[in-house]
Amino acid sequence: MIFSVMKIRLPQPKNLTIALALLCVALAAQAQKKPKQPEKPMAGPRATALRVTWLYVAPDLASQKVDRVQIGREMVVAEKNGPWMRVYANTDTAEVREKDAPTFGHDETPPPVSGWLQAKGIVVEATPNGDQVIMGEAANQESLASDPRGPVNAALSARLLYRRIVEMFPGSPLVPEAAWRAADVLWQLQKADAATRPSAKERDPYLRDQMDEDELKKVVKLYPHTRQADLAAFDLIDNKLCGDWQGSPKCPEKEAEVYEKYADEFPDGPRTAQALYQAVYRQAVLTDMYAADGSDKKADEAHNHARKLAATLKDHFAQSDYTWRAGALVFKLDEGVPVYGIDME
Repeated sequence: MIFSVMKIRLPQPKNLTIALALLCVALAAQAQKKPKQPEKPMAGPRATALRVTWLYVAPDLASQKVDRVQIGREMVVAEKNGPWMRVYANTDTAEVREKDAPTFGHDETPPPVSGWLQAKGIVVEATPNGDQVIMGEAANQESLASDPRGPVNAALSARLLYRRIVEMFPGSPLVPEAAWRAADVLWQLQKADAATRPSAKERDPYLRDQMDEDELKKVVKLYPHTRQADLAAFDLIDNKLCGDWQGSPKCPEKEAEVYEKYADEFPDGPRTAQALYQAVYRQAVLTDMYAADGSDKKADEAHNHARKLAATLKDHFAQSDYTWRAGALVFKLDEGVPVYGIDME
């Protein structure tokens, strides 16, 4: 193939000087046309809203509305005027997981919006017992999220309010609980979303859409040996579970190990009984799977392992529902009643 070569005529030194001068003038003119950079918020106490609140151009209900501040949004108070506050408020309602954002070319966080709002329903850093007030409203919003008649954004509002406690009141004894709840709400939202995707039925965990582990791992790291760390560690197990076992013993084998390991690491945690029950259930499933494949030895081993785990539950969590449920599973196994698959009797 023959390529035609384009001849480029370089400018002479004198012409080059003129060209560079014209380029500088053009760049200066272009710089003058750039839009004015948004004004950065001035230093001031942080605040958040317990209700959806309108921002106005002036401290007057008759003035033009600027935007709405959603529940739990972060704000910085610039000045006060009677029952009014001028604030810089973050009104962006969308939260994008970092791993879902494109590597290049994604938009930066929108700048805060400045305006006046009514001070009622606003908690600032200096509000007496402000951390407790925000925690109460966050719990209210979380409760509403489970109500079919509740607000659509109740779960997100709860999460944002929990985060405000961590940021606005770092010395509060409520911080570990607020950090855990904020992370858990996000986890549950992502988990519900992942369950609606086609990949949810994939057998291997790595083929499923994974929830973002960053916040839960921070809770485990920042608050070790606490109830909140134990709860966060249990949530993280979700990313290790198969979507659909598809009749293969590989999944319940691995999952039983994961739950037993959790119970060993957190022997007295708030989710330990649940973890042990999940391990018992998977050993019961394996008993049926192995028996169906004619692996009688493996079936007996899984049966005995289920008995052992159920006994551990009874010794340490005698009054737990999970102990009674595990006992029912073992009873079925002893009676030859299948707990997984189709009853061929």
